[in-house]
Amino acid sequence: MQTLICGSIAYDNIMVFRGRFREHILPDQIHILNVAFLVPDLRREFGGCAGNIAYNLKMLGGDPLVMATVGEDSLLYLERLERLDLALDYVLRVPDTLTAQAFITTDLDDNQITAFHPGAMNHSHLNRIAGGLGAKLAIIAPDGRDGMLQHARELAELGIPFMFDPGQGMPMFSGEELLAFVDRASYLAVNDYEGKLLEERTGHKLEALAERVEALILTRGAEGSIIYADGQRIEIPCAEATQVVDPTGCGDAYRAGLLHGIAAGFDWVKTGRLASLMGAIKVASRGGQNHTASHDEIARLYRQNFGSDL
Repeated sequence: MQTLICGSIAYDNIMVFRGRFREHILPDQIHILNVAFLVPDLRREFGGCAGNIAYNLKMLGGDPLVMATVGEDSLLYLERLERLDLALDYVLRVPDTLTAQAFITTDLDDNQITAFHPGAMNHSHLNRIAGGLGAKLAIIAPDGRDGMLQHARELAELGIPFMFDPGQGMPMFSGEELLAFVDRASYLAVNDYEGKLLEERTGHKLEALAERVEALILTRGAEGSIIYADGQRIEIPCAEATQVVDPTGCGDAYRAGLLHGIAAGFDWVKTGRLASLMGAIKVASRGGQNHTASHDEIARLYRQNFGSDL
């Protein structure tokens, strides 16, 4: 099944602060915050939600179709997508812009502070979803505001089920707009912080929002995840990572697992466990797209972690 991945393509500039933010940020002095973090480690990686999700879904044997906008500095990324055998038909190059850029600082507790320049992402609405696309499933991940709103409307009009993943784009939308996304979507995926923000903005508890979609997925980091579906609350344990190196892109890897499970017709227990495993595989590598695993290796790790076959 071909899956449409609507979201950002970005270059991630990842920095590691060899300390803890909480030791340098004084809560009672937030109103005059002025701090600097020495970051001896700096890497530039391929990232963005659409790029990361497509990378992981391809690894699982899925058929992702990326819809994103990039800038004039996108040549390296476009060459990478071609090497990964990912189609460029709906990756639009916008003149006089830069590809979206994330500047991510991670501390020793795996907390992150991110600054993000949207660049070409702000023009995501220039990509339109038409009936001849061929996708049977989609995800709307963080992207330009207008593009996210437009793509949700277009998918709903075409009757294509999609997952809404507001992520760090949630502050762009009002509570009313977020509810409109939820009511158009088939699936909703948030982490624990985003879940609290979603409740605050919409005035609805997650359990109530879960009744408006086929499934609501709540990730909780090291505490595992919860899937609300079919009137059930399904607890998904964490898969064991070989090592914890870098959380950047773990949420995207998890969502690729969800999409693969949905496309394959897995039940929610298997789907959630596969998603958890993909996050664990990713966290053992730096960057959002440097981890690799064959289908046989993924199946072996699934059996090792959960005691059943994938």
